[in-house]
Amino acid sequence: MVRTRVALLVAGALGLTMLAGCGGGTAAGGSGAITLGFAQVGAESGWRTANTKSIQDSAKAAGITLKFSDAQQKQANQIQAIRSYIQQHVSVIAFSPVVETGWDTVLKEARTAGIPVILTDRAIDSTDTTLYKSFLGSDFVNEGKEAGDWVAKEYASASAPVNIAVLEGTTGSAPANDRSKGFDDVIKADPKFKVVASQDGDFTRAQGKQVMESFLKSQSKIDVLFAQNDDMGLGALDAIQAAGLTPGKDIKIVTVDGTHDGLQALADGKFNYVVECNPLLGPQLMELAKKVAAGQSVPNRILTKETAFDQAAAKAALPSRQY
Repeated sequence: MVRTRVALLVAGALGLTMLAGCGGGTAAGGSGAITLGFAQVGAESGWRTANTKSIQDSAKAAGITLKFSDAQQKQANQIQAIRSYIQQHVSVIAFSPVVETGWDTVLKEARTAGIPVILTDRAIDSTDTTLYKSFLGSDFVNEGKEAGDWVAKEYASASAPVNIAVLEGTTGSAPANDRSKGFDDVIKADPKFKVVASQDGDFTRAQGKQVMESFLKSQSKIDVLFAQNDDMGLGALDAIQAAGLTPGKDIKIVTVDGTHDGLQALADGKFNYVVECNPLLGPQLMELAKKVAAGQSVPNRILTKETAFDQAAAKAALPSRQY
C-alpha cells in the first residue's frame, strides 16, 4: 500500500520525548517485528506515571519496539507525535487522547497509511468508529456513579442540604466528562444534594490545591468533595488542612484512581472512599497490538477490571500496591 507522506516538524521542537524501543527490538518493517508508536497524555499524576511505566515495561517483555512521546497535556503535541509515527511507518499507533474531540483528520491519515490505531485509557468523540480498532480502558461513567453511590449512601438519612464541591479533570477529556455524568446521574435523584462549586483542576495536585483554596474562600460550607482523581484530592487535602479543617471529617473526600498515595490517605482517614481506575494497561495493550498488527479481529471495547476501597480495604491493599 502506498503510504501518505505527512509533513513533520522535528519532534524536539515541541519538547516531545521520543524514546526508541526497549530491549533491542527489530526496526519497523522487519520480518515479524512490531513497532508500537505510543503518544502519552503527559506525566500529570501518579496514575499517569504508573501507566507509562506499565507500557514501557510490557513492551520490553513482549519484544515490541516502543516509540514513546510525552505530549505534556497538549493536543497539538500529541497530533504531531502521531504524524511522526505515520511517517516512520510504525506497525501500530496507540494513544491516550488529551481531549475527546479533534482527532478525525490525523486518524484518517493513519488509516490511509494502513496503520491500525488503538485508544487507551481515554476515548474520542467521533462518529467514524473505523478510525480506530479498539478502545482499552475503564468505564469512567461507572466510576463517577460509584462515587455518587457512596455519597448517596453516606447521607441517606440526612435531612439537611448536602453541599458538594467537585474538582473536575481536564476540560474536554473523556474521564472528566464521563465521571461528571456518572456522579451527576446519581445525586440529581435527591434534591438535598447541591453542587455548590465545580471547577477544572487539570488532574494535577498543584491545581487541586489551588482550586480547593478558592472553593474554601467562596463557600461558607462544603460537606463533600468529589475529586475526579487522587492527585487533585491530595492537593485539596493540603488546602483543607491549611484552612484549619479536618479532611475526612469536616469535609468528606471521595476520589478516583486508587494510587498508593490515595489509598494511604484513605487508610489514614483523610479520604473517605476511593474508586479504582487501573493504570496497569501495558500487558493488555501489547497483546492487543500484536493482534491488530496481524490483522486479527478484536473487540471494539475492552474494559479493565476495577474495584473500590473503603478504609479497611485500603489498609489491606497497601502492602502490595504496585503504583
